[in-house]
Amino acid sequence: MPDTETIRTHGTAQAPQSATPRQARPADPCTMVIFGASGDLTRRLVVPALYNLLRTKVLPESFALIGIARADETAESWRDNLYAMLKSFIGNPAGEFKIDHIDETVWKKLADKMIYVQGDMTKPELYEGLRDALAEADKTHHTQGNAIFYLAVADHFFGTVVENLGKAKLTDQNEGSDGKPQFWRRVVIEKPFGHSVDSARALDTQILRTLHEDQIFRIDHYLGKDTVQAIMAFRFANGLFEPIWNRDRIDHVQITAAETVGVEKRGEFYEVTGALRDMVPNHVLTLLSMVAMEPPVGFDDASIRTKKADVFAAMPAVTPARAVRAQYRAGTVLGKPVKSYRDEPEVAAGSNVETYVAMRLEIDNWRWAGVPFYVRTGKHLSARNTEIAIRFKQAPYAAFQDTPVDTLRPNWLVLRIAPDEGISLQFEVKRPGPVVELAAVKMDFRYRDWFPKEPNVGYETLIYDVMIGDPTLFMRADMVEQAWRIVQPVLDAWAADKTEIPTYESGSDGPASAEELIAYDGKRAWRPVSRPPEPT
Repeated sequence: MPDTETIRTHGTAQAPQSATPRQARPADPCTMVIFGASGDLTRRLVVPALYNLLRTKVLPESFALIGIARADETAESWRDNLYAMLKSFIGNPAGEFKIDHIDETVWKKLADKMIYVQGDMTKPELYEGLRDALAEADKTHHTQGNAIFYLAVADHFFGTVVENLGKAKLTDQNEGSDGKPQFWRRVVIEKPFGHSVDSARALDTQILRTLHEDQIFRIDHYLGKDTVQAIMAFRFANGLFEPIWNRDRIDHVQITAAETVGVEKRGEFYEVTGALRDMVPNHVLTLLSMVAMEPPVGFDDASIRTKKADVFAAMPAVTPARAVRAQYRAGTVLGKPVKSYRDEPEVAAGSNVETYVAMRLEIDNWRWAGVPFYVRTGKHLSARNTEIAIRFKQAPYAAFQDTPVDTLRPNWLVLRIAPDEGISLQFEVKRPGPVVELAAVKMDFRYRDWFPKEPNVGYETLIYDVMIGDPTLFMRADMVEQAWRIVQPVLDAWAADKTEIPTYESGSDGPASAEELIAYDGKRAWRPVSRPPEPT
């Protein structure tokens, strides 16, 4: 018999009759300049997101796209390569982004807005050519002088590009008589934003010599997921949950970001990054902050980001004894044999880089004191699964001491981020019959049952927010530095530790040491990474 029985809910979400669903307004006229225009990020995520924004009529009519890369190719060949990548998503059997067809009218409209500039981003002369391209875009596409500079390049180029943009006066925003910019200039910076607390501070210092904080958009694609953004709505729009969202009712929280893929062709990147740097200070801690933040006074960017920053500030740095690392060895993932990390391309034969990390974190404030937050992330695990699981404290047994009930199963509230987006609540009921017997059942909400799903790559909302100047979903400098502070002792300890790194079998839920980490605090255990299929 399964551990739980599922109560499935189906239906169609309906607004009150007097309400009209809100529609996103078209973004402000602008030119987007992509550094690294021939790279994988541009082809696989940024340009498909722009295509989707145009298809859904929120990309501004007055828009231009300038691609900058070292590749010696024509604007036509660049556009053809972008089109080929978009075409590869038709019927895509893997990944989240899958389309049935390309709307050729939409694609042609986007392609007509594209300009290609070939050059070396470290050379000042490139930026003179960029100035001319921006003037051409403004004249042809009426972008009103507004520009976004998207840094889809290796992180060691971030400071160089920003400095060169500043020297060429391309980040200057002309102010009118009212003191407000007549046009705006914004810079989007991909992760990793630093590799340590010191490097993050150094990068902040460098780019803030050129930019104001409100011009900087540090992008984290996890925050582009609707289910991540829905966490705050779920918490603060439902009076049912907020009164029990504290240390009095919650035993602990588990945050899982599990992947079935390995490092694939990113061995060179992963060798200097590892699972901790790649996932925890950004993706995982962002999820944690949204679960743990205090209610904001409003849903404006300043209120929300300040409450998230307060969570980070209240978190002590993690001690190495409360962190576990491991590296995947050969095994079987989703029925297919896979090689070990050390056998991946561009990985050192004796590499000690972790592909799995688990940690115990704490928040020293009134709401969460004494409630542990367990986080884990890893590659080549048994299933792809990103979820936030909140376990409530056990009910007392006294009322059932004279019945056949030996134990009460815990109540879980699970926020599923990917791949099966939704929310489930597990609780106990009496099984029908003459004897008192409890059964754990689950009320389960799935987004796909209630809302139509538009194809997207997860960047659409974030790019749109940059265009309208809304920084709510982006990290501030103080938040970035606090996130690195939290994990820095572990990074330092692992860098100094030359002993052989533990391993775990590919296709498993991770190393045994992770179970020991969570079991140390009492009768706790990780939820299985691979959940049994739900009945339909």
